[in-house]
Amino acid sequence: SLDFFSDIGILSPNSQFVFLNLNGKDEGIYLELESVDEYYLKKRGLPKGAIFYAVDGDANFSLMSDLDKGIKKSLEMGYQKKCGTEKDELYLQELILQINTISRVEFEKEIVKYVDVEKYLRWLAGVIFTQNYDGFVHNYALYRNGETGLFEMIPWDYDATWGRDVNGRVMEEDYVGIEGFNTLTARILDVRGFRVRYQELLKEILNNQFNVGYMKPIIQEMHDQIRPYISKDPYIKGDIVKFDNEPEFILKFIEARAKYINSRLYKLD
Repeated sequence: SLDFFSDIGILSPNSQFVFLNLNGKDEGIYLELESVDEYYLKKRGLPKGAIFYAVDGDANFSLMSDLDKGIKKSLEMGYQKKCGTEKDELYLQELILQINTISRVEFEKEIVKYVDVEKYLRWLAGVIFTQNYDGFVHNYALYRNGETGLFEMIPWDYDATWGRDVNGRVMEEDYVGIEGFNTLTARILDVRGFRVRYQELLKEILNNQFNVGYMKPIIQEMHDQIRPYISKDPYIKGDIVKFDNEPEFILKFIEARAKYINSRLYKLD
């Protein structure tokens, strides 16, 4: 999922599989994730800026709390500052306030002063294609680019994707609609110009990345890389048959999800 976001033009953390041996005992296969912090920016030559982690469902870009079901006590609820200054906290508060108070008439003209809308739409497309149900109000980092002053989205925690939920159960390909949810997404897609651009991006990604032809070799290479270590993992070595069936499961999900998304594009006209 994280590599997929990179492929469609979104900042994304690096990840790699590792086999962990702790004090002489095999602990199995893990995924090593790169932290999204000041070093992440430095490594990529990106402008310095603040980074906030969306740590719970209150990172919904709303004035209302998903968790408390009332008005938020603070505009920063749902976020944890990873790096930045006290002034950056004020920028975050201003972002949430503006998302909720800019009039419908002024929204298209004003929101681009706070959010990199093109990158937001690409990020939204990534969440939709991978079908990360939690991804709209959680599982992302907010990066305020110090040069542009605009907020960008960086994905984080993408295990429940490609047709499975957080418990590994099947998640049908139509579980998440193409318009997603959260207050910022709803307001952006309320603007026809942004909505049409989003529709164009979905078509572009369907043609170029989210299809069996593009994804099959990536999936197979990853499967081949991990497979020799399954039998050494004390916790999952009995699941080799299930593991070997997973590439086909993911490819079938891609076909079904692509068909579903394609059938709903008209909603963005």
